[in-house]
Amino acid sequence: MSFDLYYFNNTDMKSTLQTRLATNLKQIRKEKKLTQFELAEKANISEAMVKSIELSISWPSEKTLTNLAEALEIDIIRFFVPIALEEKEQNNLYNEIKSVIAKNFNNFLDEVIQKVKQ
Repeated sequence: MSFDLYYFNNTDMKSTLQTRLATNLKQIRKEKKLTQFELAEKANISEAMVKSIELSISWPSEKTLTNLAEALEIDIIRFFVPIALEEKEQNNLYNEIKSVIAKNFNNFLDEVIQKVKQ
């Protein structure tokens, strides 16, 4: 299984990721034995936002995703790795995603540095 940030520009992949986020958020929240209200309070967001994300209605901001991950005490990438995968496959995909993000972030930083130098 491969992951590439190119897919974020693809509507079908964004929809797939939104569905995966919804499914994973709900499952992880239930594993932690939290209600939507309790998670919302811990994440400092509205209960309506949690419901909206879990129903794949809303795509959360980066800050909201970060708050949810911190409230659930997980790495944000866990929202996007299929839970149904075997643990080894989950770890491989997790590491691949982290690598792509790091690579693209470094490229982004290089571009910013070049722009600032001009």
